[in-house]
Amino acid sequence: MRATMWAALLTCALVPPAHSESAAPATVGVAIADKRPIARTIDFVGRVEAINRVDVRARVKGYLDAVLFKEGDLVKEGAPLYRIEKGLFQAAVEQAQGALETSKAQHELAIKNRQRQEELYAKNVSAGKALDEAVASEGETKGAIMTNEANLQTAQINFGYTDIVAPITGKVGRTALTKGNVVGPDSGVLTTIVSQDPMYVTFPVSQREFLRAAQSERPTDVKDIKVQIRFSDGTVYDQVGKINFVDVTVDRTTDTVIVRAIIPNPDGRLIDGQLVRVNLESDAPDEKILIPQAALIADQQGVYVFVVEDGKAAVRRVKTAGENGTNVVIASGLSGGEPVIVEGLQGIRPGAAVQARPLPPSVQ
Repeated sequence: MRATMWAALLTCALVPPAHSESAAPATVGVAIADKRPIARTIDFVGRVEAINRVDVRARVKGYLDAVLFKEGDLVKEGAPLYRIEKGLFQAAVEQAQGALETSKAQHELAIKNRQRQEELYAKNVSAGKALDEAVASEGETKGAIMTNEANLQTAQINFGYTDIVAPITGKVGRTALTKGNVVGPDSGVLTTIVSQDPMYVTFPVSQREFLRAAQSERPTDVKDIKVQIRFSDGTVYDQVGKINFVDVTVDRTTDTVIVRAIIPNPDGRLIDGQLVRVNLESDAPDEKILIPQAALIADQQGVYVFVVEDGKAAVRRVKTAGENGTNVVIASGLSGGEPVIVEGLQGIRPGAAVQARPLPPSVQ
């Protein structure tokens, strides 16, 4: 009986348990790490600025007779904006005109008197003093003409200021005062006009970025850099700009340099003061490796992906260098051509047997 028991135990020991049978490899979707030329890009936070911005003010004092524009409209240079009551200014012009005519008449009389005194003096009929007084009177009347001409010109200029016109072409803002108010140089800004097309985009660039660009193996001329912007909702603006100015000083508080780009604004989508994301793209592409963003996994040590190697899942630690559409740019960790696991990552462990299933391009 004891022998029979040992035989039974030995038989059980030789039969492997059912759960020790090798599990079937997990099927995973893979995308090939794609190595291709990618333009060098870098992002900044920038602000849209109008090229021309004018605060419209009154230059003479008077009652506001009319507001001649619609707030928010596009106005042309020279278009009327406000009209100040003209009566007093028209009267000042006529008064100055009358004073000028009087001084001209007095000057003509002084000329004739001087000529008469010259004739009398030549005949020894008149003393030299009378001639001197005639010459002086002629000079005084000539000076009066010049003064009155200047007064007339001033009155005409002030009369012209009663029509406040747009100094530039652009969109006009709200009006600070309405018809019937007294306006003048001390009234402040009546309205603001900002030009629309093209627009500036300014953004600060750190000294670190400047040094990195200077030390690049292939430094890029700023004129060859394409400037694209994204709005706050993530949409990309459909116009491309160019850098046209780099400031000559560094901001001592932020250690940054202000860079400015000019960009078309034919549809008026860009608004003065708007905050945007600025993307700089070089024309000289670099060879970069792209993989789908869904392949990235993060832990306390950083970012990694799973690749299929000899039918098993293997870990590759990677460093990223920005995005390219739905893909991410890999700076290090992959050499290109590796099958990277994108789908079926749940439960995958290093060394686990997997069966790779290539994903269609539309999914990658």
